[in-house]
Amino acid sequence: MRVHEFVDEGLGHSSYLVALSDGTAAIVDPPRFPMAHERLADALGVSIAWTIDTHSHADYVTGSPGLVTRRDAVFVAPAASNLETPHRPVLAGDVVELAEEVTLTALATPGHTPDHHAYVLTDHGRPVALFSGGSLMVGTVGRTDLCGPDLAVPLAHEMFRGLRRIDQLPDELAVYPTHGAGSFCSAPGASQRTSTLGHERATNRLFSIHDEDTFVEQLVAGFGSFPPYFARLPEVNRLGPVGYDTVPTLASLTPDAVERHLASGGVVVDARPAAAFAAGHVPGSVSNTLRPVFASWLGWLVDPDRSLVFVVDDDQDRADLVRQCLDIGHEHLTGELVGGIDAWTQSGRKLATMPFVDVADMAGSIIDVRQANEYSAGHVPGARNIELGRLAAADTNAEPVTVMCGHGERAMTGASLLAARGHRDMSVLDGGPDTWAAATGRPLAVGS
Repeated sequence: MRVHEFVDEGLGHSSYLVALSDGTAAIVDPPRFPMAHERLADALGVSIAWTIDTHSHADYVTGSPGLVTRRDAVFVAPAASNLETPHRPVLAGDVVELAEEVTLTALATPGHTPDHHAYVLTDHGRPVALFSGGSLMVGTVGRTDLCGPDLAVPLAHEMFRGLRRIDQLPDELAVYPTHGAGSFCSAPGASQRTSTLGHERATNRLFSIHDEDTFVEQLVAGFGSFPPYFARLPEVNRLGPVGYDTVPTLASLTPDAVERHLASGGVVVDARPAAAFAAGHVPGSVSNTLRPVFASWLGWLVDPDRSLVFVVDDDQDRADLVRQCLDIGHEHLTGELVGGIDAWTQSGRKLATMPFVDVADMAGSIIDVRQANEYSAGHVPGARNIELGRLAAADTNAEPVTVMCGHGERAMTGASLLAARGHRDMSVLDGGPDTWAAATGRPLAVGS
């Protein structure tokens, strides 16, 4: 028996394929498109018999219902999830026999969500893995405010009690969390994806707190902001998402069709690199460079009910773009501008531009759109911190303004949002705080 790990760096999501000794396999917390898992199962010569969710996911659309349809797998999920898709509901203490002498025991670990289970995998009576989902993570634990601020403290108490249910398990037990570095589902933690219980007992600050009130106080004090789509996806997953056998392709749209799309209230998302967007883009479009975190920012900034058209370069991966959109439940993908930005200009239409400047050309006030914890760790003195997710609603009337982040991508996104609000005297820093410090020889400021 072997556990194979799959990581989505952009969402900070880990999922696992467990190859069992009887020629079957189980997948834990699969993404919406678990094609890599299926390819590995086929290569190993094992059939996917089980798909297992630890909780109601808020950060991505589950792939378990699709595996039920495509692979005839049994979908195991907490009974408290109240799913409307075919599944085998389990309660705390239930034991699922995956193969001969291989079992999965459900442990009630509410906190991250009210329905949360961790699962202990046992081989011939010996615990060999803990699939901890959004409870215990590497260097941290799951956040408890995703169900609303009023539940953050009560669920933090539940989290403490749930974590104590794994205290009796051995130090050498491997820990496989679903969330990790890069996930908005966790309190700040370590960069490693997997661990052991012994390592977490020795190094995980929150896990090692054995006073309940102290644990709750320190956990809730560390929460940052999270994308608004987190409030929507649990219900999408409960009802059952639209199924896809493969990642769909984008329709090809002429400049005339794109212009009609904009006029009807649609959104144009420019997925090209920030420098390409700066040099020329469809007026009114939103910059969101295609990279691993593309989905998180799309879901944070664009309403899921609005239809989307994309501008991409020839060498960009359209399948990855579509997959990321669908992973967070953005289903209204109208198409892409065929021929890219060149087709727009060849049709006689004008481009908008955005100054992409170095440190010497920064002008006016500075808006730093990084997350608050990033800003506190080091920022340009005098820069105003407005997180990118809050920028569209913030008071930003002062001009001129230079927008900055860590490298330039988020800042270009922020500038495109401000431009849509009518800001004109604006530029984007090509770089980040370290670029500024190196160019000026001055230290960064720290703190909020």
